[in-house]
Amino acid sequence: MTHKEDLHLYLRVGRDALLWKLEDLSDYDVRRPLTPTGTNLLGMVKHVASVAAGYFGDCFARPFPERLPWWAEDAEPNADMWAAEPREEVLGLWERAWAHADATISELPLEATAAVPWWPAERQEPSLHLLLVHMTTETHRHAGHADILRELIDGQVGVRRGGNVDPTDWAAHRERLEQVAQGFR
Repeated sequence: MTHKEDLHLYLRVGRDALLWKLEDLSDYDVRRPLTPTGTNLLGMVKHVASVAAGYFGDCFARPFPERLPWWAEDAEPNADMWAAEPREEVLGLWERAWAHADATISELPLEATAAVPWWPAERQEPSLHLLLVHMTTETHRHAGHADILRELIDGQVGVRRGGNVDPTDWAAHRERLEQVAQGFR
């Protein structure tokens, strides 16, 4: 595999990990704010799709063909981090944004230069290589958030359904950790 193929593969792994966290959950559960800041599963999917459309679209003068109203100047704060839209709309956006991003990644060389006006002046012209690294880490970061949220909802954990988590007795494991923590009170 080439370096670009390696980077693209790890980006896709993160995308898949984040997306499966929505599977088999109710519309309520995918929108539930489970942290004090309102972090929720469908909002993270909407956010990551939106950011991908920007970095791999607009920044390379390949604009994403859809208007994303949550990026408008008069949009509600953090409007990209939650979803009032039907789940199917958000998942459709996800598919279209990533198809657009994948086309940019496939068609441009790693050395291609982007323009990212919201970054500091000295970093406003990153390469495709750097944006692949950036979006891979960003996507995996949010997949980690989603992993914790999904565990809080129904106990499902891991990069893929049933794929990489030891079927440990989690209750006994947690109790053991609580006992250790209590020893440090």
